[in-house]
Amino acid sequence: MTEPAVAGLIRETPLTEALGERYLAYAMSTIVSRSLPDVRDGLKPVHRRLLFAMRQLKLDPQGGFKKCARVVGDVIGKYHPHGDVAVYDAMVRLAQDFAVRYPLVEGQGNFGNIDGDNAAAMRYTEAKLTAVAAALMQGLDEDTVDFRPTYDGTEEEPVVMPAAFPNLLANGATGIAVGMATSIPPHNVGEICGALQHLIREPDCAVDALIAHMPGPDFPTGGVLVETREAVAEAYRTGRGAFRLRARWAVEKLSHGLYQIVVTEIPYQVQKSKVIEKIAELLGDKKLPLLADIRDESAEDVRVVLEPRNRTVEPEHVMEQLFRQTDLEVRISLNMNVLGGDAVPRVMNLKEVLQAFLDHRMEVLERRSRYRLDKIAKRLEVLEGYLIAYLNLDEVIRIIREEDEAKPALMRAFGLTEAQAEAILNMRLRSLRKLEEMEIRREHGELSAEQKDLHDLLSDPARRWQTLSAQVAEITDKFGPGTPLGDRRTELGDAPQTVLVPIEAFVEREPITLILSEKGWIRAMKGHMDQLDAVKFKEGDQLRFALKAETTDKILLFATDGRFYTIGGDKLPSGRGFGEPLRLMIDMANDADIATVFAHRPGRKRLVATDGGRGFIVDEAEAVAQTKAGKMVLTLGDGEKAAFCLPVEGDAVAVIGDNRKLLVFMAEEVPLMSRGRGVMLQKYRDGGIADIKIFSLADGLSWKSGERTRTETDLTPWIGKRASVGRLPPTGFPRINKFT
Repeated sequence: MTEPAVAGLIRETPLTEALGERYLAYAMSTIVSRSLPDVRDGLKPVHRRLLFAMRQLKLDPQGGFKKCARVVGDVIGKYHPHGDVAVYDAMVRLAQDFAVRYPLVEGQGNFGNIDGDNAAAMRYTEAKLTAVAAALMQGLDEDTVDFRPTYDGTEEEPVVMPAAFPNLLANGATGIAVGMATSIPPHNVGEICGALQHLIREPDCAVDALIAHMPGPDFPTGGVLVETREAVAEAYRTGRGAFRLRARWAVEKLSHGLYQIVVTEIPYQVQKSKVIEKIAELLGDKKLPLLADIRDESAEDVRVVLEPRNRTVEPEHVMEQLFRQTDLEVRISLNMNVLGGDAVPRVMNLKEVLQAFLDHRMEVLERRSRYRLDKIAKRLEVLEGYLIAYLNLDEVIRIIREEDEAKPALMRAFGLTEAQAEAILNMRLRSLRKLEEMEIRREHGELSAEQKDLHDLLSDPARRWQTLSAQVAEITDKFGPGTPLGDRRTELGDAPQTVLVPIEAFVEREPITLILSEKGWIRAMKGHMDQLDAVKFKEGDQLRFALKAETTDKILLFATDGRFYTIGGDKLPSGRGFGEPLRLMIDMANDADIATVFAHRPGRKRLVATDGGRGFIVDEAEAVAQTKAGKMVLTLGDGEKAAFCLPVEGDAVAVIGDNRKLLVFMAEEVPLMSRGRGVMLQKYRDGGIADIKIFSLADGLSWKSGERTRTETDLTPWIGKRASVGRLPPTGFPRINKFT
């Protein structure tokens, strides 16, 4: 047992013990008296005292406003011994419809805005209670909750509110104590009441059954909840978790194929001005290449306009970048760490929170009923005294006029109780005309019936739960769907799929014509050019390859060393001048040269082959290189060079060798590989492949003969198996052994 303090007594105590005791006391004070809400009414002490002080000032929803300075003065003077700034800040937040889902204070004046601007000073603003706050304190004067002395012992304050409104889940709460914290997002009261009704009907139900009625939070600023249903359910089962919340946006079409993105709702507790500043900063740092500009066209509603860099950019790609880099997507944590009815903090799951609210409401119902019974009993006692006085009115008047001590004389004469005699003596003369037997008996009968009904209610648990269900239904009618505050604001979306923003999205699509000269100079001319006669080259140089492409294309170059090189269409040098040396853009071996150039098309396949007769089919996607060094695909034998890279657009392959032997075989005989030497396409004793063509067997094999094109449809003599020798081509086949 701790010794009592004595003046002049010095007691030696280890420092760790002294610090531990004091810090523990501080920690408990922070937890219980400041940071954590009560599970029953969802309020922290400062909020509870604010509402109680406003009620004492008669700032009812139907009444007028009073200066906030008056309210704050009463709060800090009578109930809450803390600074006026902290109290006013708490009051302001209760009035902000973008901060609280169901405001408890109705403000008049400047109470701040979603941009983060502060409220005006409390001497300029006025406030009164809302209907929600009135519901929270409904029955406060009917002995529904306990009261305790205020900090100076001069007045009393409620320990907890009667809470006819499920405030903890409806408005949520956040707070950081010592060693623990709480974070509860707001929810829709109609959905909460649905879950409460289900819990009343089925007390043993699982948490998942309640989640069916409460699918997720409902934030005052709207937005889109993009968390998986499994993650939401797990958070409610354990009382801990997090929810991903995104801004709501839409695409507005403009003329000439242009469009703009309009953000109409931003995530909860995100300041709009800060988001716009962040996006503008990212734009300045060139970290949002898909976005051209941002404008704030907000009035009372939110309207933030985003302009894409060009019309070819997909809006989903623009928003994906913004979601990743800004607060247009946030994570709202759930940590239902609250004070129970025993003032002990603990983490509760959804069912425990709802059950604690119902248990509190049941206690309020019982206490209110007993309070009413006591009032009825006292009134019935008085009415019975009135009835006696009415039946003996003349004698009563005589006793009052003649007796020095009328009270005991009345009690002796008519057998009245002290309360009855006091009531008769306190009655005004004008009330004598109301003292009619029928009226007294009517009121007596009504109160007796109400008394019996209340006794039945207190003795029947099932009926009490039925009454509680009716009270919950009343809250649904007053604040649920269809009311000004009741409709759900936050959309329940699906978990977003990972959106991979392609490189092409960062580039404006424009037609270009690639020009590659014999000496290896490369450039891109604007537009698709059919006539290249006007294209100029350096002295002694000339055109080698010309390719129509787009700036969004990946240009693949197949070199004679079997490597593929990749250059972005937007990275090609401008067509002004003679371009740049290709070898400055890719690391190609000195003894290698470009065999062919083409624009990559996803899903397309190509036949690659050496001049020695070996080859295979490769998927174009496998040939795309990520570095300047290129990607080795076709492995060469001694003395071989990579010579052919043809799109597989047919079912047959025609090969003619340097020995003027033609072989036709089916394309399916050539294997699909990602890299390697491949297989023999045609067998030679000397020489190699002169030319290859892939075609449709049903259409026949065509070749150029001078200015004419000839087609051979009967290819039976030349059809064989891959790696066969073949035979001489049809009469009229070009002597240069080329199909084109």
